[in-house]
Amino acid sequence: MNISMKEHWNEIYEALDIEELPWQEQIPEPSIKLLSKCHINKDETILDVGAGASTFVDYLINQGFSNTNATDISEIALNKIKERLGEEKASSVRWIVDDITQPTHIQNLRDIAVWHDRAVLHFLLEESQQQMYLSTLKKVVKKGGYVIIAAFSLEGAKKCSGLEVKNYDQNLLAKFLGEDFHLLEYFAYIFSMRSGNVRPYIYTLFQRN
Repeated sequence: MNISMKEHWNEIYEALDIEELPWQEQIPEPSIKLLSKCHINKDETILDVGAGASTFVDYLINQGFSNTNATDISEIALNKIKERLGEEKASSVRWIVDDITQPTHIQNLRDIAVWHDRAVLHFLLEESQQQMYLSTLKKVVKKGGYVIIAAFSLEGAKKCSGLEVKNYDQNLLAKFLGEDFHLLEYFAYIFSMRSGNVRPYIYTLFQRN
């Protein structure tokens, strides 16, 4: 595991309450919109990659999805979701502390119906990191499964949380995933931070052939 990256995110999640996180969404509306296009059964497997302290997991539980996996490099981040959910709801989720660039647990998953990534891929700058992300995705997402990726758009910020990012549009993401996946939908989205600053995103939905 990338210890320096783990420490970086642990420090951020330890220092700030969930409400203070600049990227935190009260309701993850763009992700919900794309999930609704997937038409999966409530017992199919969903993987939230880089869940952080996101409310997407809350939404899945409240909507009756019963096979949710939430992973993040920061155990502190995942613990914040558990605290918010409470013991009963948290017990219905499989929590995985792992590094998507050096996975030891994620790659053992199978038959993922929906891979959801809001703002993880764009932090992976090195080719080796990107290829490990992609090979893991291909290993765990089933045929006919869906991939939701949201990243900073070409017009978006070049840095976030003190880290440089790689910007994308739908064509770059399609090229990255390759011919095994086809693009079903995409849209630009402007996220407004509590500070008043805005973050332009590209949201995409792919399906595995």
